[in-house]
Order: sequence, then structure tokens, then C-alpha cells
Amino acid sequence: MLNALIIFIGGGLGTLARWGLSGFVARYWGETFPFGTLIINITGSFVIGLFAGLTGPEGRWLAPAAFRQFFMIGICGGYTTFSSFSLQTLALAEDEQWFKAGANVVLSLVLCLVAVWLGKALAGYMNSMKGN
Repeated sequence: MLNALIIFIGGGLGTLARWGLSGFVARYWGETFPFGTLIINITGSFVIGLFAGLTGPEGRWLAPAAFRQFFMIGICGGYTTFSSFSLQTLALAEDEQWFKAGANVVLSLVLCLVAVWLGKALAGYMNSMKGN
């Protein structure tokens, strides 16, 4: 039950971070394209890749399972927004904005995969460095 509470708290923190960043992006870049969701999913993918690589069994800093769950399931799960991505892409398609809908799908898939790879690669590099 304690793990569920820890993950719940992490999810709330991630959700607040998503709300703050998406609002910031919407204020400065507008809402005609879901840039906020795209940025959140890219940065969330990078962070989860970096954290997983650094704190796993072969990582530089082995973290307890409960903390990894708090961060990866809770914070990162609350922060990233696949359901928002899906709804926004559908809305673009329903408005017959095919280019924007397709761009959102392709950019989200490619950039999030690149971001998670970069996070894991950076973690691998950091894990190979000498010292703490």
C-alpha cells in the first residue's frame, strides 16, 4: 500500500509539472499546434531514459525499487501525456488538418524515441565515467 501512495504522490507532482509547462508553452507559442504536449513527451522520454539508465542494475547510482517506481511510474507517468496527444491528434484530423495531425504523430514518435535513446546513451556515458 505504501508503494501505491508513493506512486500516487509522484503522479501528482508529474501532473503539476505537465500543467505548468504546457501552460507556459501555450502562452508563448499558441495552441494551433500541440507544441506543449510534444515538448512534454520529448522531455519526459529523455528523462525516463536517463533515469532508467543511471539507476538500474548496471547504472551509476543504484536506486531502490520504490524510488524508481515513484519517479518512472509516478512522476514520468503523470508528466507525459499520451492520452492528450491522442485527443489532440484526433481533433486535428476531425478538423481535416491532415498535415498537422500527421506531423504531430511523426514528430511525437520519432522525437520521443530519439529522446529516450539520448537519455539512455547519456546515462551509459555517465555510468562509464570514473568516480562517483
